[in-house]
Amino acid sequence: MTKPIDLAALPHNFAWGTATSAYQIEGAVAEDGRSPSIWDTFSHTPGKIDHDDHGDIACDHYHRRHEDIALMKQLGTNAYRFSVAWPRVMPQGDGPVNGKGLDFYDQLVDELLAAGITPSLTVYHWDLPQVLQDRGGWPERDTAHHLAAYASALAERLGDRVHHWATLNEPLCSAWIGHLEGRMAPGLTDLTAAVRASYHLLLGHGLAAQAIRAAAPGAQVGIVNNLSTVEPAGERPEDIAAARRMDGHTNRWWLDPVHGRGFPADMLDVYGVELPERPGDLDSIAAPLDWLGLNYYFPAVVADDPSGPAPYARQVRRPGVPRTGMDWEVDANGIEALLLRLTNEYGARKLYVTENGSAYPDVLSADGTVDDPERARYLEKHLAACARAARKGAPLAGYFAWSLLDNFEWAYGYDKRFGLVHVDYTTQRRTIKGSGHRYADIIRGHRGRRSDHAA
Repeated sequence: MTKPIDLAALPHNFAWGTATSAYQIEGAVAEDGRSPSIWDTFSHTPGKIDHDDHGDIACDHYHRRHEDIALMKQLGTNAYRFSVAWPRVMPQGDGPVNGKGLDFYDQLVDELLAAGITPSLTVYHWDLPQVLQDRGGWPERDTAHHLAAYASALAERLGDRVHHWATLNEPLCSAWIGHLEGRMAPGLTDLTAAVRASYHLLLGHGLAAQAIRAAAPGAQVGIVNNLSTVEPAGERPEDIAAARRMDGHTNRWWLDPVHGRGFPADMLDVYGVELPERPGDLDSIAAPLDWLGLNYYFPAVVADDPSGPAPYARQVRRPGVPRTGMDWEVDANGIEALLLRLTNEYGARKLYVTENGSAYPDVLSADGTVDDPERARYLEKHLAACARAARKGAPLAGYFAWSLLDNFEWAYGYDKRFGLVHVDYTTQRRTIKGSGHRYADIIRGHRGRRSDHAA
């Protein structure tokens, strides 16, 4: 018998959701006026993606959204976090709006609401139109202004029904992994370009937040960051200093500016790159946040690495620690620690876990089921940690499991499966996994407790 999880500290109106992103699930990359994104280009570059996979079809969500919304209802979720594909809505990057592309999201929102599911919209989840990359991409200031114009167009059309908005998803990945490490689109390895991209991403966030609120008064606007707890691999002063740098690179660089603290001075010294700052930028970047989103997957244990790329720290593998199919260390205590840090250090007024999940090598059994006890345990442990954080004062308002569906997992292609729902990529058949059924049980248990309390 499954042991119940103590979720009493979670509020009665808690958002129980799943999350996806456009390029990872939609497919239909050349339909109804959509133009290529940097991920279309990157994934079709030989050797960049495992098995040379790409998102041309992915989960075919563009044609199967009705089926996927039905799955959300089956799971009992009441919220859905999705992203809009910029090249589908603005194929030229800076206008005009493609009506057919925007119609898809307009209909998606209506169908979600009809199913009793609250839409949570992410404006930018990494799929920059290739035409804007050809003009310089995120290292150029104009891209931040184009993001704001794009966000405004979305809010004008959808803001009467969508009230929960995220400007950016994981700008760290866009800047550091895409421009410094080269493992994500656009595939650059240039520290100066990466720092400039990071700056303009955050400027774009602030300008987009203003644009959304202007077009949709009352919109609840936030930003989503992927954060990690950071600790040194040992007691050497060099490793302790490396952990401080990694915390700056992973966490403070993205949190301090949006909270009005500017960019961390110690990291400016580490990077040695002059910021492309203009008067008023820091005020724009620090546009007020209605909520803050945390994507959490793993902790960082680091050692000094002076010969490596910035921040000159390398992650260390600890023996005997459980790891996921991504080879990521499992540490549910990290999500509790980060929620409390955002509460106590940054004064967050409302928090959402906007992504949390695990990949394992799932197998579809002969009877048509998928048993994934490791993912179910991961889910249970992290939700229990979320409840502990709420008990200690974290204003946690919702949890979005990553992911609703198995999908195109960026540079890892289709081998890494994070879904609560298994996808057969040949037939597009969907099958709720054991972890999906467990998530549904947890949601029912929380709602049942709420009902008992009300009675």
